[in-house]
Amino acid sequence: MKVSWVTDESRVPSTVDYGTTPGKYDSSATGEHTSYHYFFYSSSKIHHVTIGPLHPATTYYYRCGGSGPEFNFRTPPASFPIEFAVAGDLGQTGWTTTTLEHINATDYDVLLLPGDLSYADTQQPLWDSFGRLVEPYASRRPWMVTQGNHEQETFPFIYPDGFKSYNSRWPMPYQQSGSVSNLYYSFDVVGTHVIMLGSYADFSTDSAQYKWLANDLYKIDRSRTPWVVVIIHAPWYNSNMAHQGEGES
Repeated sequence: MKVSWVTDESRVPSTVDYGTTPGKYDSSATGEHTSYHYFFYSSSKIHHVTIGPLHPATTYYYRCGGSGPEFNFRTPPASFPIEFAVAGDLGQTGWTTTTLEHINATDYDVLLLPGDLSYADTQQPLWDSFGRLVEPYASRRPWMVTQGNHEQETFPFIYPDGFKSYNSRWPMPYQQSGSVSNLYYSFDVVGTHVIMLGSYADFSTDSAQYKWLANDLYKIDRSRTPWVVVIIHAPWYNSNMAHQGEGES
């Protein structure tokens, strides 16, 4: 499990203490930290720490940076059944709150978020407020995300590639699936292979994403993973006029 958090204090270490008993941390892991600039905005210190190996269907109690409040999360089970929650285009409105409360009322195992997280759209403080908004939920279960159009935040000549905030704040385990980009990856949980595609990364037949996807699909063993789930924000080929004329989709 990767634990990510943001601190204003630069001297906070990128460490997570954890254990299976409240207030008792018999394991610790150290990770990395980053920060970024976007025009006149400078982010605080963004920590990313991977902890484990962890036992399935187990509640772990943890604290970040050597002090502070205690959080807890439950790992997914080792066998069926498993329950996924799927919600995209979250944003930061009253509807966001009721949606998250509705999801939280279930006993789901993994949340899949197919893009459009904070709706910051270059207004970087909205990334910080989104983090505070989802913390009570994202700290309790694994959240696996892919990007949407509102994560692009491109600007000609200055930020032509986009996704600076998204990649800094929401790194996914793309390397483990052989991907070369945080914008698309896959992972296994119980008997399910989940593919998170990138609507806004090149998907032409000679692109890295296309070749990665072909190889990823080829390696699936349906006897071990009978379920294959594909998540994408805007379909590569679609008649949705709201997404026509975009750089990729």
